[in-house]
Amino acid sequence: MPKDILSSNFFELFELPVSYDVDLNKVQQHYMALQKEVHPDKYTGATDQEKRLSMQQTSWINEAQATLKDPVARATYLLKLKGVDINLENETTMDAGFLMQQLEVRERLENIKQENDPLDSLEQMSKELKSASDDMMKSFAQAYEAGEIDESREWIRKLQFMHKAIKQINTLSADLEDELMG
Repeated sequence: MPKDILSSNFFELFELPVSYDVDLNKVQQHYMALQKEVHPDKYTGATDQEKRLSMQQTSWINEAQATLKDPVARATYLLKLKGVDINLENETTMDAGFLMQQLEVRERLENIKQENDPLDSLEQMSKELKSASDDMMKSFAQAYEAGEIDESREWIRKLQFMHKAIKQINTLSADLEDELMG
């Protein structure tokens, strides 16, 4: 049983360069290989210590995969590796224009059912937000690579808003589709 799993950072664990841009297919391939190696089912006849270690390693691998797959979590983790602790629950952007845009998005989502074709409107909003989110992810990566920590933090704060809005759109779309089907 490999013991260095728990002492590896998430990038080392998945044999990736420490960078915002990650190959998600490679993440998935390494995830499967690592799980095959340390999954608790493989250690049913092992000692209690080996079983406990297997559980810890599996948990670490799961956390690593979830972090690397999520753009906001990955960005936050990168800053953590540089010694920057960011608590997204207590931090928000101070960009007044951006916050106004987010308020407008939330207001539109609250009233989406009054629109002529709410599903089409949600699809259009989703495309716009995903495009803006992609641009923000590129901006974060550039700021991070340039060592601009404060700017990197700001991009993470904005990304957090965007991803919440995208999740809300996905939930609303699913709810509207259920209503139409039911």
